[in-house]
Amino acid sequence: MTVFLSGVQKDLAWSELEERVKKCTRCALSSSRRNAVFGEGSRTARVIFVGEAPGADEDARGLPFVGKAGHLLTQILSSVGIDRKDVFITNIVKCRPPENRAPVPDEMMDCAPYLEAQLALLSPPLIVCLGNTPTKWLLKTTEGITALRGRWFQWRGSFLLPMFHPSYLLRNESKKKGSPKELTWRDINALREKMDALAGENIKGGRSS
Repeated sequence: MTVFLSGVQKDLAWSELEERVKKCTRCALSSSRRNAVFGEGSRTARVIFVGEAPGADEDARGLPFVGKAGHLLTQILSSVGIDRKDVFITNIVKCRPPENRAPVPDEMMDCAPYLEAQLALLSPPLIVCLGNTPTKWLLKTTEGITALRGRWFQWRGSFLLPMFHPSYLLRNESKKKGSPKELTWRDINALREKMDALAGENIKGGRSS
């Protein structure tokens, strides 16, 4: 069942959700964090980017993707004319795991209601999973990002696109054909094309109504 909320109700829901994340103690990650990282961006975004977990820079500032990987993500978006403030960026878990390790299943389970609520409030037509962890979590698969990246999947009425995580690109500098960076260039262009196609459908639908 779809629940239709007014703008005021949505604003209140967002505020309450963010406050719950900031105060969350559902798992042990809360005991070592400096800041919970709720997410950042437009609350009317048509695209949501889902990463793995906050790192040291994100934990310090309480914002997602603000370190080296985040700067690269901003550049990747800008390369196809996507303004970072027009999308929403978050992670599977909202607190930094020790030593930047990958979150474990129990931690992801405890944090899942927050991501689910963000997805429900946004109802984005497009979801981009950055790296293995969010891709496997949302698609419920054991296949890795190398096999899945660049392919569109249907996910609860949205289109989902797995892409390499920017931190992986920082470790793989080559731009040769078939390299992670070159494949990411293809993927971000595919996202741009899908965004434009959906926007065109909306305009056409509006004119015909």
